[in-house]
Amino acid sequence: MKLGVTLGYWGAQPPADPLATAIEAEKPGFDSVWTAEAWGSDAFTPLAWIGAHTKKIKLGTSVVQLSARTPTATAMAALTLDHLSKGRMILGLGVSGPQVVEGWYGQPFSKPLARTREYIDICRQVFAREAPVSNDGPHYPLPYKGEGAWGLGKPLRSIVHPLRADLPIFMGAEGPKNVALAAEIADGWLPLYYSPYRQEVYADSLKHAKKSFEITQFVTVNIMDDVKQALMPVKAMLGFYIGGMGAKKRNFHTELMSRMGFEAEAHKIQDLFLDGKRNEAVAAVPDQFADEISLCGPKERVRDRLQAWKETPVTTLLLATGDPSVMRLVPELL
Repeated sequence: MKLGVTLGYWGAQPPADPLATAIEAEKPGFDSVWTAEAWGSDAFTPLAWIGAHTKKIKLGTSVVQLSARTPTATAMAALTLDHLSKGRMILGLGVSGPQVVEGWYGQPFSKPLARTREYIDICRQVFAREAPVSNDGPHYPLPYKGEGAWGLGKPLRSIVHPLRADLPIFMGAEGPKNVALAAEIADGWLPLYYSPYRQEVYADSLKHAKKSFEITQFVTVNIMDDVKQALMPVKAMLGFYIGGMGAKKRNFHTELMSRMGFEAEAHKIQDLFLDGKRNEAVAAVPDQFADEISLCGPKERVRDRLQAWKETPVTTLLLATGDPSVMRLVPELL
């Protein structure tokens, strides 16, 4: 099992020193460092900064949002970073959700599976550079011939020869059909929540995955004697995502927690959060659920619980930590 570190997306201000975290992760041989985006910082720019100051660690996006860029714009950014980093880029993509896509990007959140399929196909055409890029699908027509078109567009081939025709593409996916699509067309999958004790949740969606298919899962690591206290940051994150990162009628995170065996608890968290009772929503997150998807407690306990992860199809654990001592400890425990 490989190890990586996830830096996420920025909050109200940039993090203190994400570059130091990436450099520290490279020292013990971590495989990858990942950045994200929501509706503030972007994922590519921090990776360029990190790539300029590191030599070996892979650079992944977890995830860039489809609606933020056209497929060719995303492919351009990925192939550029791949060249600059000498082949370290991993392109992680995700559809986000209707609140962000329609509220932030001003685009319809329609046909997410079909859009993803077209998007990835276009990116792969750019990376392969075997022919001018074209697409007959309804979501990203190339060349564009719709309303307002001058009728002068023609298929183009990237001026730059990509460093790798097989630049890896991972998908962030939560729903059963979306996870199955990742297993079909992507090189890897970036789950949101994964419990090594509930592998059956995704088993059907992954049954046709290739042997080379990678699963890269982030886990919060919090080393301290008091397990309940160690779980509090995990519960705070879950309270926000399950309670507020989506609408009452459609929150993909709430739906995922329900499929993982905590349906009543998921809806209670959402109700409390949307009623403005955020602290109560966090308190309502079951310790069991928070514990299963993280590594919290004394180091001996974390060592024991790492064994459960070794028995899963997960290929990389992304540590959600900037603590150098944790980044040194986990490889020893593993």
